[in-house]
Amino acid sequence: MPRTAILFTGQGAQSVGMGKDIAAVSSEAAAVFEQANEIVGYDLKTLCFEGPAEKLEQTDIQQPAIFTTSVAIWRALSGQAQTGASQPDTPAAPADASGSGASGAEVWLGETPVAMAGLSLGEYTALFAAGAVSFEDALRLVKRRGELMQAASLAVPSGMVTALGLEAEQIEAICREASSAGIISPANFNCPGQIVLSGEKAACEAAIKLIEAAGGRAVPLKVAGAFHSALMKPAADGLWEMLNSTTFASPRVPVVANVNCQYHADPVKIRRWLADQLTSPVLWQASIERLLAEGVERFVEIGPGRVLTGLLKKIARGVPVINVSSAEGLKQFAV
Repeated sequence: MPRTAILFTGQGAQSVGMGKDIAAVSSEAAAVFEQANEIVGYDLKTLCFEGPAEKLEQTDIQQPAIFTTSVAIWRALSGQAQTGASQPDTPAAPADASGSGASGAEVWLGETPVAMAGLSLGEYTALFAAGAVSFEDALRLVKRRGELMQAASLAVPSGMVTALGLEAEQIEAICREASSAGIISPANFNCPGQIVLSGEKAACEAAIKLIEAAGGRAVPLKVAGAFHSALMKPAADGLWEMLNSTTFASPRVPVVANVNCQYHADPVKIRRWLADQLTSPVLWQASIERLLAEGVERFVEIGPGRVLTGLLKKIARGVPVINVSSAEGLKQFAV
C-alpha cells in the first residue's frame, strides 16, 4: 500500500447540504451530528443540511459545522471499514464520536496513515483523528474559537486578500509598503503563486493596488476579518484560557502543525501551537512539502469541498490525492 497522509479541510469549504448524504448512509456519521447538537446547544445538523447559507457562513457557525462534517466523514469511513473488515481480531474504533477512529483508519487504508495535517481549523480535526483530543473537547474548542475570531473581527474593520502569481519575497515587500495604511501580513502560504494577506481594511485596499502593480492578481475574500494576523491577538488570548483547561494526549499518528511544520509531540506544544496559529501564518505549502520529503506517496482529503485537493495539485502535480467529501467518495474505500 502507498504511504498515505490524511488532510482535513479548513474554514471556507462549507456549503449547504454538507454531510447530509453521508449521514443518510452511515449510522456512525449520523451519530456525530446528533452528538454535536447536544454539545453546541443548537441545531447544527439542520444548519449543515439545510442552511440558510448566510447563517452557515458566519465564522462562529462555520467552524463547528465544518469540523463536525469532517469528523462525520472520518467516522463513516471507519465504520465502513469495520463492517467489511476481513480480519476479526483487528481492534474496532469506538462506536460513538468520542473516539479517534484511528483503528478504523488502519483497516480502510490497509495501514496506519503515516501522518495527518489540517488547514487552520482542520488542524483540530487532525488532532482528534490522531487521538490527541476527544470529539467533545475538540468541538467545544472549535466553537469557542469561532466565537472569539468573530468578536475580534467585529472589533476592527479588516479582511483578507489572496495574491495570485507573485513570489513570497514580493508579498513580504508589499506588506511592508501597505503597512503604512494599517496592520497587514501574510496569513496563508497555500501553494506556489497563491499567498493570502490579512489585515486592516485600509491596508488590504492598499495591498490590492500593490499586488496588481507588481503583475499579480488580487482576490478579496468574503471573510469576517483578518485571520492569522496580529489582529487576532484578543482571540488567541481567550482561546489560550480554554486550551489550558482542555485535556490533550500525544497524537498516535504524527500531526503537522500549521505554524512551524513540526509534528505535535505533547500536550504543552499542542496548546501553545494552536494558540499561536491564530496570529501566525499557515505554512500549508511547506507542510505538504515536508510530508512529501518524508516519503508520503498518496493523500486523502476528508471534509466538505475540494480545496485541499486543488492546492495539492499545484504543490505536487502528479501525486495521487483522493477526495472524500460525499457519500459517493466513500465508495472509493468500499471493502
